[in-house]
Amino acid sequence: MPPTAIPTYLLYGEDPAAPPPQFAHIETIAARSALCHWEIRAHRHRHSVQVLIVSKGQVEFHCDGVIETLDGPCFMAVPIGSVHAFRFEAETTGFVLSLSPAFLNRAQGAEDAMLAILTHGASGAITPTAHARVGWICEELLAIQRDWQEPGALFVSLADALVRSLEPTAPAPTAEPRDDRLAQFRKLVELHLTEHRAIAWYAERLGISAKTLTRICRRQIDCTPIQLLHNRLVLEAQRLLCFTDASVVSVAETLGFCDPSYFSRFYQRLTGRRPQHDKAEARTRG
Repeated sequence: MPPTAIPTYLLYGEDPAAPPPQFAHIETIAARSALCHWEIRAHRHRHSVQVLIVSKGQVEFHCDGVIETLDGPCFMAVPIGSVHAFRFEAETTGFVLSLSPAFLNRAQGAEDAMLAILTHGASGAITPTAHARVGWICEELLAIQRDWQEPGALFVSLADALVRSLEPTAPAPTAEPRDDRLAQFRKLVELHLTEHRAIAWYAERLGISAKTLTRICRRQIDCTPIQLLHNRLVLEAQRLLCFTDASVVSVAETLGFCDPSYFSRFYQRLTGRRPQHDKAEARTRG
């Protein structure tokens, strides 16, 4: 595996060539973690969101450079694409729920708290009033699971109820208002991120002007298209610096920067730190 490759799975350790369009899967934490000495190494999911429930025990949760130590009962929600890892206390009990992006269509409008939790991520304690309900739902999901690649309506409804039972200790960010053209722009950015295309190039493929694309981005997410593009580049750089053995020069090349010095200036301008600093800090954390 190249040094700049972050492992990508559908389910941890598994990455089928063609992910099913709709799926929902649940398993116990021990099912995989016990086989890995209770440590799930850094990876990401490009085709699923994940909700992890710790009923009893402790977990050290890493997500995109942020580290939390949580005691059960607690939960963690991991958005699509986020690089994350877990280190569990031995014999920790709980469940891991993986859901296809299609599950997000169950949201009841852009302000739905469930949508915010799953698209932005969240973590925290499970309240005493919700603990019994969450545990029962997880056990029921495990009992009725049949073909996870084509989940039944009851399974999906219970998964919906489970996510809605979770209350982050801090309010989740408000979900972005939906706009098909913004979603299409984001997809194009993911496909062509390292090609450093001009905004006019993206706008042309969307069938709109660069000015219209700017207006959409400002209205929907309060930033310009170039800011969105640059922020995505920096996020990917941070992930590669923190979660792979790649050097700063290698990360620059992987992300399409011809000049490592320019990459360093670009990174520092957006983050306030030199990439060498973040790389060294990640090594210190181990």
